[in-house]
Amino acid sequence: MEAEALRVRARSRQSFLLRRLHSLSGIFPVGIFLVSHLWTNAKALKGQASFDRAVADINHLPLLPLLEIFGIFLPLGFHAVYGVKLAFEGRVNVVRYPYSRNVLYTVQRATGLVAFAFIGFHLWEFRIPKLLGTMRADAFYPTLEAHLSSTYHGFPVLVVVYLVGIAASVVHFANGLFTFSFSWGISLTRRSQRLFATAFGLLGAVVFAMGVQTTLYFATGAQFPAAPDPTSSPTFEQCSVVDPSPRTASPPAASSASPRTP
Repeated sequence: MEAEALRVRARSRQSFLLRRLHSLSGIFPVGIFLVSHLWTNAKALKGQASFDRAVADINHLPLLPLLEIFGIFLPLGFHAVYGVKLAFEGRVNVVRYPYSRNVLYTVQRATGLVAFAFIGFHLWEFRIPKLLGTMRADAFYPTLEAHLSSTYHGFPVLVVVYLVGIAASVVHFANGLFTFSFSWGISLTRRSQRLFATAFGLLGAVVFAMGVQTTLYFATGAQFPAAPDPTSSPTFEQCSVVDPSPRTASPPAASSASPRTP
């Protein structure tokens, strides 16, 4: 009896530690990598040269393979696999108990599964070919441009896949930040939880908007919202501080007075 109680206590403690590690890895380094990855991709909004420079700067980091293995892939793999395990172990009863915490729990599990599938597809699309030597880093931009601008029977399938995948990843990250804040004892009062929820919601909206704009730019070549062109205004020449036409000195006007005679 006592030995069985010890085994139950050990399994409970192991489960608690794994859940804590899962929660922590979702913020650092997985969440930080998500934001930095979308930020790097947003360099494309300034053109291919800016995007290629950002990718080259990453590839020139010292000990990059070790950083990717131990700082990205292993934590991401653990967070994804253990998250899938938690998702299938949990019981969905949000219809019966539609409380806010229960809704957030269900959203977290659902977005985690969608993000898991999207990240796997994205790795297969770019990271695996790079590791196998079949794709160079300077091919990322034209490949993204070709893939996202393609359509199937006129429908932009990959654009929808990317938008849904980015949305799921960002919601999972922002909601995970909120869950992390109260499960780790950072926000304990209702007021602090409302403040954290608002802050993380705004952060998620900004990160999602960045991802959407980058995706649509690769798909269409246009930025949304489009920056207004000041030269299209009919009053541009009258209101502009700088006159676009070069100024030339006008010749002196001829005098109408007759020359004097001595």
